[in-house]
This record gives sequence, structure tokens and C-alpha cells, in this order.
Amino acid sequence: MYDYVKAIHIIFVVCWMAGLFYSVRLFIYHTEAQDKPEPDRTILSKQFEIIERKLWNIITIPSMYLTIAAGTTMLILKPIWLQFGWMHIKLTFVVALVIYHFICQNKIKQMRNGVFKWTSIQLRLWNEVATIFLFAIVFLVVLKSALNWIFGVLGLVSLAVILMIAVKIYKRYREKK
Repeated sequence: MYDYVKAIHIIFVVCWMAGLFYSVRLFIYHTEAQDKPEPDRTILSKQFEIIERKLWNIITIPSMYLTIAAGTTMLILKPIWLQFGWMHIKLTFVVALVIYHFICQNKIKQMRNGVFKWTSIQLRLWNEVATIFLFAIVFLVVLKSALNWIFGVLGLVSLAVILMIAVKIYKRYREKK
């Protein structure tokens, strides 16, 4: 039974992360559409609102809840996992990912109401936050080690720096075009 639940958990983690990654990518395009002249701005905004709503409500939200349900079921089936430090750290990252999810949900509502507080560059960096959470969670689960936490933090910080540099390089590339 445990392996079936684990398979379901992995499948819906993939779906949830895909929804988060693509949603923030849509936020970037939606924000950039605000720089277009009318009627393009209105047409694009309405289309992005439809796509964002469908992606969020049909894929991202259900996948988050199914991920959490399957993860909780695995912990019920094997409560011994809760005795390990790496699991506590992993669950902390999962809570942070859920918070990230709800911040994204708030962004959808803001954009639907015509409020665009973040620039496309800020959204590009925001998109990398989910990548960092994903790396941290996967490495913790695969390595099952909280002892290497210092190396893990250094690795995550290095990854974050590399991603930020990549975003800045991409920004310069776009500005040259």
C-alpha cells in the first residue's frame, strides 16, 4: 500500500510543481502585457486571466491537496519517518512551499483586479524560489541526511546565486534586442 501512495505522491508533486512553475511564467507574460498598447493589453490580459484561472483551479490547487494528502498518508503508514531530522527539515520546506503557493494565488487575484505590484524581473526571481524549494526537498528525501545540512545550505545559496545571475544575464540579453 505504501508504494502506491508514494507513487501517487510523486505524480502529484510533479503536477503541483508544474502548475507553480507555469503559473509564475504566466504572471511574467501577464505583467509584460501591461506595457502593450490598447487593445492588445486588454485582449492579452483577459486571455492570461483565463489561462491562469484554469491552470490554477484545475491543476495546481488539486495537485497541492493530493500531494499533501498522499504525503500525510505515507506518514500515517510509516510514522517512523517523523523521528528523523531530515524529515523535519523537509516538512519545513513543504510548509514554505505551501506559503509560496498561497502567495502565488494572491498574485492571481491581484492581477485579475488590475494590480501589478511586481515587475517581470521580480517575478522571474520569484519563479526561482520554487526551484530552490524543489531542490531542497528532493535532496533531503533522496539523501535522507540532516547532517549535511551545512553543505545543503551552501548548495542552495550557490544555486540561488547562479539562478539570480542567470536572470540578470537574460535581462541584459532581452534589453539588447
